[in-house]
Amino acid sequence: MKAIQKKTLHQEIANNLREMIMSGELQEGDKIKENELCIVMEISKTPLREALRVLSAEGLIRLIPNRGSYVTTPTFEEIKEMFDVMSVLEGVCARTAAEKMSSGDFKKLEDIHHQLEKNFRLKDQKQYIHHNNLYHAFVQELAGNKTLNQIVNGLRQKILLYRFKSLNLSGRFKQSIQEHRDLLEAFRNRDAEKAELLMTSHMKKQSEALEKLAT
Repeated sequence: MKAIQKKTLHQEIANNLREMIMSGELQEGDKIKENELCIVMEISKTPLREALRVLSAEGLIRLIPNRGSYVTTPTFEEIKEMFDVMSVLEGVCARTAAEKMSSGDFKKLEDIHHQLEKNFRLKDQKQYIHHNNLYHAFVQELAGNKTLNQIVNGLRQKILLYRFKSLNLSGRFKQSIQEHRDLLEAFRNRDAEKAELLMTSHMKKQSEALEKLAT
C-alpha cells in the first residue's frame, strides 16, 4: 500500500479502502483499524473518517457508535435492486450515446475497448474492471444528461465491487468481453436501440452471475 496524495484526500482514501475490500485484504466483519491505516497511508483520522462515511453510504462499511467501523456488505436483494436500476439507467445512457456519438468519440471508446481485450488476454480482472468502469463512465459522459449523471454516479461506485466479484463465476469473464464486443459493434453502427438492449442485458447478466455465486 502506498502513501496517499493530499488532493481530494478522503476520496483517495475511500478508493484505497474499496480496493482493499475488493482484493480481500479487508473482509466482511473486519474492524477498520484506524490508527494502523493512518500510519500506513500517512494521513490523519479526519479524512479517514470522512472516507468511512462515504463507504458507509455505499453499504460497504457499518459505523457503530462507540465501537468503530466494520466491513459489511448489502444483502443480495439490495445488490440485485442496484443492478436492476443501473441496467435501466445505463441502457438509456447507451441509447443516447449511440445517437450523439462522433467519430472521435467512437475512437476513444474503441481505445478503451482495446484495453479491455488486453486485460482479458492477460486474465487481469482488476485492470479489466478498471477499464470497464472507464468504458461505462465514458458512455455516460457521451449521453450528456446532467440529471442522469447525478443518479448514475451515485450508484456506480456502489456496484463496482460486485462487478469485480461477478467475474469469479466460471465463464463470466469470457461472457463479459463478448458482451462488450457486441456493444462496440452497436456503437460502431450507431444502432441506438440495439446499444440500449445490449447494455441492459449486460448489466442484468452481472446480477445473475452474482446470484449464482451466492447459491
